[in-house]
Parts: sequence; structure tokens; C-alpha cells
Amino acid sequence: MNKAKVSYTESPTQAINSSIHYWVAMPQPETHLFEVTLHIFNYPLSVINLKMPVWTPGSYLVREYAKNLQDFAAFADAETLSWRKISKNHWQVEKGDAAEVIVRYRVFANELSVRTNHLDTTHGYFNGAALFLRITGWEDQPIHITIVPPNSQWQVITGLPQVKGETNTFLAENFDTLVDSPFEIGNHEIFNFEVLGKTHELAIWGQGNYQPEKLINDFSKVIEVEAQMFGGLPYERYVFILHLLNQAYGGLEHKNSCSLIYHRFGFRHQEKYERFIQLVAHEFFHLWNVKRIRPQGLETFDYDQENYTDSLWFCEGTTSYYDLVIPFRAGIYDVKSYFHHLNQEITKYLKTPGRKVQNLSESSFDAWIKLYRQDANSGNSQISYYLKGEMVSLLLDLIIRSHHQNQRSFDDVMVKMWEQFGKDEIGYTSQQLKSVIESVADLDLSDFFKSYIHGLDDLPFDQYLQPFGLQLVEEYDHTPYLGVRIKTENGREVVKFVEMGSPAQKVGIDAGDELLAIDGIKLGANQLNERLQDYQVNDVIEISVFHQDQLRQYSVTLAPQHPSKYKLKPVANPDQNQTENFLGWLGVPLSTIK
Repeated sequence: MNKAKVSYTESPTQAINSSIHYWVAMPQPETHLFEVTLHIFNYPLSVINLKMPVWTPGSYLVREYAKNLQDFAAFADAETLSWRKISKNHWQVEKGDAAEVIVRYRVFANELSVRTNHLDTTHGYFNGAALFLRITGWEDQPIHITIVPPNSQWQVITGLPQVKGETNTFLAENFDTLVDSPFEIGNHEIFNFEVLGKTHELAIWGQGNYQPEKLINDFSKVIEVEAQMFGGLPYERYVFILHLLNQAYGGLEHKNSCSLIYHRFGFRHQEKYERFIQLVAHEFFHLWNVKRIRPQGLETFDYDQENYTDSLWFCEGTTSYYDLVIPFRAGIYDVKSYFHHLNQEITKYLKTPGRKVQNLSESSFDAWIKLYRQDANSGNSQISYYLKGEMVSLLLDLIIRSHHQNQRSFDDVMVKMWEQFGKDEIGYTSQQLKSVIESVADLDLSDFFKSYIHGLDDLPFDQYLQPFGLQLVEEYDHTPYLGVRIKTENGREVVKFVEMGSPAQKVGIDAGDELLAIDGIKLGANQLNERLQDYQVNDVIEISVFHQDQLRQYSVTLAPQHPSKYKLKPVANPDQNQTENFLGWLGVPLSTIK
């Protein structure tokens, strides 16, 4: 099957000794179309199989990148070659005995996230998995990439090394490396700094209220603390790509770079700034945990389908545990701020009813169909492996520290995993991970894993906090329990979540309903909690809603209050052992968190 010819920006004559060379042009960025030209030299077979990845490592969802590919064409000696599409992401080109084949296509890029592509009149950004076709059987071949910006003012930054003497041309040692190296092209600001003798670059696209000196200073502190844990930095150069938007948040790790996206005005308010630094600490920690310390299921990437592992709780959850700890160790915030953030995470976990339905290993395994595909029932049926993995990592750290008087910690687990698996990039099994944790703890943790990783038992926070002089305390806002979460949308109070077994669920209130009134009085924006505080437990109230455009009335019996949040607080009269344990854990007296 052949397509009609499409006019493309011509790529230069091949001047580099390479079997695979990509040119990426963007002559009309306002169309959001990247123009990709692939030169293939001396491919040994008569048929070339080309595949577009369906996902990108670090983001565990099949995203069907091929949906954005259009205008596919193939040529040899200026003649059109026959080709056909085999599946959703698979093209097959009949090359015959041609020594050079040129494949051209366009990719629509108008989704700005850390895992997709975006092109407009201000910049171009792309991830390899979302832009480049893979030549099956040639995944280990080196690949050259030449970027052709729309004008001379646009600059290019990527973690890939630049080819000497060639303008905007870069070298990836194989397809995995190409996928792992995002590109930012445009008028972004670039800040260069050095940490521990290694080169670092921060590229920022978008306006915001950031202070470059402060960012670089705090980035450097994070880098130093994490490098100290693992005994150095496993790269010569590292690139941070930061996109600034309104109300945005996200990150994606790579071996010698990361992509970050954050709220453009989120740098002045202290808590928002601390959240940003946690994002930086998280993605940078992935340098080791995930990019090099990988579970067996992610040791070799299959870009055509899901890659399963039940250890994402360690990959992401443990990293989430450290993204709170690292800024504290770096002196970016104090112990009170650390506990403030930790309390928020514990509250989020304990207010997720799905923790009683889905265990942690299942959450890891089913990431592909659940975590990134939230629906109205997700809160009732799922628990995030980020969130519960963070909680489990906290408890394991406390177990190890308590058993060894703070002479060992979960840091030792990370270092041992690095030495045993990460340095040589040998995939570990879930049993090997358990064995390393047990070897550091010097304990049999079979019951712990059975109950809290593979099972649904409630996490015993107080049991493991008590040796450190801490307890978990429930706090209430004296609001009778209804069991819904609502959001104001265009002046309407819309139900977003109904907790299973709650008073609202029992009478039939459903996600998507519009709350209109309580006891005949209109419900104003963000008034639900305030209105409920006028009632007592066991009061019966009349709730009016629109359900699928039909007016309905429900008589609801309010239930006893549920905790509004949870806080870690010192126990009454802590003994000497508890105070010493706390001091050994965080390096400050227990009294500092009162």
C-alpha cells in the first residue's frame, strides 16, 4: 500500500558513517507537526519492519503513540517504495536490494506532559518513544539524530552527546538510549552548574516566579545528599528540563536527565516550593532506583506491550519515601516541615478506602490498567503503589533502625541493591529484593511481606513508631459523615467520589450527580462541610440532586465523624531509649516536633 506523496523539509546529504540517522524538522511549528526523516543504510534484509513504541519506560500505561503518526512514506533512489501496515504500530517496507532507504512521516505533537510531545511557536519538546520508529532487529545499532529548528534562534538541549563538527547532531548508542533522552528545542533559558566535579544543566521553558540562584543551590544540595548515599554520581553530565505552566505537576526520570513540569507561580510560597524540590529529589533518586536498579520485568524493555512487575512499590514508593527525606537531610526544610509533609501522605493513605481492597503487589502489577486510568470507583478499589509503597518503606526503615539502634537503615538496603544489581544493571526478582531487605534488617520479614505487601492487613503505624517516641493521632473537624467528595465545576457542585458503604452510597447518590440543596436550601459553592456541621450524627437530611438530568430527593442518615486528618505526635513522657532512637533517626531532639 502506498500513500500519496507529501512535501517534506529536505534532510541534508548523509555525511556521517552511521546505519541509522534521524532528522527531526519543525518548519511550521504552529501546526504542531514534527517532520521526521529516517535514513537507513545497508539494512541486510529485503523487508524493513518499523514499530512505534506503545509506552515509555517510567510511565506504566499503554499510550498508543502511533495514533499521532501520519503521512508515512518510504523511498529509495528517489522512487517510492511499497509498504503496508501490519498492526496499530507496525509498518513494513519492501526495500528490495536498495542500499539506502528514506522513511518520512509526521507526528502531531500538542500534548505537553513529561511523557508525550509538544510543538508550538514557542518551543518543541519530544520523548523518543513518542516520536521515533524502532527498526526491529537493529535496536542495538548506534543512532544519529539531527535537529532542524525552524529558525536560528532556537537552541537544542538533550542528555545525548553532541557529534563534534556537526550542527545540532547527537548520538544515541542504541534505541533504548534514544528513548531515554528527551529533547527540548526553543528559546529556553539554560543555567550551567557543577556539582561534585560533574556538569549539570537546567533548561527552563516558560515564565514563572522562580529564582535561578535558589534553584541551583537547592538542586546542588539534593544532588550531593543522594550522591553521598550511593557513593558518587553515575554520569559525567546531567540535564534537568523544566516546563512551567499553570497548575501543572509531573516528572519523568532518565539515565542522565529528567523532565519536570510545574506550576509557573509555585516557587514563592514555601510549601509549594518544598513540593517542587520533592519532585526534583524524586526524579533524581530514580537515577539509581529504576533507571539502574531495575526489577527483572523491566530489565529488558518490550516496547510493544505491557512489562509486568510486582515491585513498583519499591521502584516508586521507596523513591517517594526518600523524596520527603532528601530535602530534609539537605537542609532545605526543617523537621517540622518534614513531618508536615509526612502527615499529609499518611492522611492521604488512610483516607483511601481502596487500601482494604487492593494489596501492594497487585497495585504494582496492575499499574497498566488501573493507576493511570482513574474512574469514579478507583478510590474504593485501588491503592497507589506510590503511596502505600512510601508507607511500607517508612515502616521498614523504622524496623531496621530500631533493631540496629540506627546503625543500619533503609539507606543500607538501597546501597546493597545498587552494589548487587544497579551497577551492572542486573534485574532483580521480588524474592531477591525481599532477601536484601532481610539481610540488612537481620530479620525474617516473611510475615511483614505477607501481611502488608501481599496482603490487606492495616499497616501497624504505632507499633513501629513507638520505639521512636511517636504515635499516630486522629484529628476530627466535627462534621457528620456523608461519604462524598465534590468539586465546583462552572458553578455546580458535582459529586466526584462516593465512598463504598457510606450514607450517600447506601441511598444511591452517585458520582456525576449535581448536589443542589440540603433540606430544601440551595447548596452554595464549597459549602458542603460547613452545612453538614449544622447537623448531628444520626440526623436525617434531605438531599436534592440532579442525577442524569433528573431531579431526585434522598433521605440520608448521617454517620459518626471520620478523621479529617492524621498527625504524628510525641508520646506522653517518652523514655530515654525513645528519645535516643528519634535523635539517631533524624538528628534532632524529639521535642522539636511538639
